[in-house]
Amino acid sequence: MKHRVGIIMNGVTGRMGTNQHLMRSIVELIKQGGVKLANGDTIMPDAVLVGRNQAKLEELSKRSGITKISTDLDAVLQDESYTVYFDAQTTGRRAEAIRKAVQAGKHIYCEKPMATDTATALELFELCKKAGVKNGVVQDKLWLPGLRKVKRLIESGFFGKILSVRGEFGYWVFEGDTIPAQRPSWNYRKEDDGGIIVDMLCHWRYVLDNIFGKVKAVSCLGATHIKERVDEQGNTYACTADDSAYATFELEGDVIAHFNSSWTVRVRRDDLLTLQIDGTKGSAVAGLRECYVQHYGNTPKPVWNPDIPQPINFYEGWSKVPDQETYDNAFKVQWELFLKHVVLDEPFPWDMKEGAKGIQLAEKGIESWEKRAWVEVPEL
Repeated sequence: MKHRVGIIMNGVTGRMGTNQHLMRSIVELIKQGGVKLANGDTIMPDAVLVGRNQAKLEELSKRSGITKISTDLDAVLQDESYTVYFDAQTTGRRAEAIRKAVQAGKHIYCEKPMATDTATALELFELCKKAGVKNGVVQDKLWLPGLRKVKRLIESGFFGKILSVRGEFGYWVFEGDTIPAQRPSWNYRKEDDGGIIVDMLCHWRYVLDNIFGKVKAVSCLGATHIKERVDEQGNTYACTADDSAYATFELEGDVIAHFNSSWTVRVRRDDLLTLQIDGTKGSAVAGLRECYVQHYGNTPKPVWNPDIPQPINFYEGWSKVPDQETYDNAFKVQWELFLKHVVLDEPFPWDMKEGAKGIQLAEKGIESWEKRAWVEVPEL
C-alpha cells in the first residue's frame, strides 16, 4: 500500500531549503520509491513548492522535477490534499505562516530557529497541541555520522565519566567585495534576525541535551569582528549582528562544554565542525563524518620542555572508528522519521518544544553577553 503525503514546502528557494530539504531529502525520497515501511507499505511525499518569486520557483521546479508551484500560500493552505506544512523561510516570516497552517489543520515541520523568541516558539507549540496537529523542528546534526559514532561510544561506556566537550565550528565567510560571500547577507544584520548566536546556539542546545547532558547554565561572549560586508546586489552594508560566539555551558553530571562558533576563522582542523570529548577512560575527536578515539591505555605522557623539539607526534595513538552502520543524509533521515510520525504515529521527540529550548539558549547566551555574567537555563 502506498501512503501519499501532500507537503507544502514554503521557502525552499533559499540555500538550505533547496539543497538539504528539497534536493537531498524529498527528491531523493521520491527517487527511491518513498519511505519503506516494515510491513511492505511505502510513504510517498507529494510536494508543492511555495515562495514569493515566480521565476525562482519555475527554475527550482525544472531542477527538482516537482511540477507543482505557487506564490499564493493562503490558497495552497486551503487545499485539503496537502496535510503537512514545511517552513524554511527566514526566521522572521515563520511564525505567521505556521499560525495560518495550524489554523488550516496542517501538521507542522520547520527549520530552526522556529521563531525569533522563546515566547513565540512556545505559543506555536501550544497552538499545535490545541489543534491536535503533529509538529517537529529540524535538528539535523543528531544524524551526522560523526556524532552518531560518538553516541555509540557513550552507549558502550568507552569514555568512562565524560569530563568535557569542546566544539570548534565555522570558517571564513568572504566579505563579498573581491570574492563573493558564501552565506546570505541577512545573516549579518540583526534587523533581519541574523547573528551566529541565534543560529548556532539552537544547534548546540539539541546536540548537548540529546548526547551529553541537559544544559543548566551558559556564559557567552559574542563579537562582530567584520564591521562591513557587501550584499548580493553589490552594496556595502553595516554588519549589525554577531559573527562569532564564544560560549561555555554547564551540563548536568558536572560536564563542561565549550563551543567556539565563528564566520571569521580559518580552518586548520579535521572538519568545519569538530568536537573533542574527554573522559576518564578515553577521548574522541569527531567531525561531520569521521571520529577518532584514544583509549586510556594509548594515552602518551608528555613532559613540558620548550627547549627541545616535541618528541611526541600527538596524531599518533588515535584510531579511526569504522563505519559500522549505513549513514544517510541527516536531513533526509529526520524527514523519514517525521513522515512515519505523521502516517503511523511513531514517536518523534524533536517537537516544537524542543525547538523552543534552542531559542531559549540563544536568548540566554545573548543575555549572558549583555550582562557579562553566567546565566541559568531553567526548564521550559
